[in-house]
Amino acid sequence: MRYCTTIAFCLVLGAAAVAAEYKHVGDFLLQAHFKLTGDKITPIPMKPLAFRVYSDGVHIKVTTEGDDESHTTFAIYRSDGIERQRTGRGALEVIPGLQATSHSGGILRHLRLSREAMTITSFPGVSEQTIVSHAVAAQLKSADPPAHDSQPPKP
Repeated sequence: MRYCTTIAFCLVLGAAAVAAEYKHVGDFLLQAHFKLTGDKITPIPMKPLAFRVYSDGVHIKVTTEGDDESHTTFAIYRSDGIERQRTGRGALEVIPGLQATSHSGGILRHLRLSREAMTITSFPGVSEQTIVSHAVAAQLKSADPPAHDSQPPKP
């Protein structure tokens, strides 16, 4: 009986570990980075920056391409879609997406994520400035070989 309990406990722990695994959600390329102070918008010069986004269903992890060790983790608080304004019409529509927050080092960050775009808004605690970073979906080059339909070359 004790042996069966130990096996059951190990299976539960293994299932929890698999459930907590982060999976790749998408890649995004930074398109706009600016600072808001009162009613003034100041563009921040930037180099192209690629982001890789992962999720375990509860959290979103954002890394820069090539540096998976350094990341920001956001807690998902809403996953029933995000609103956006239709081009030309002005009406709002709801598209699939989620929203998440991160609070670390005195900075509150808000993430809006859809298949097409990712926006991170940072609110420093002791500043009147807000920083907005907007990235669009991209296909990044990966060092990993494709996992589907890979056939060995014929001799």
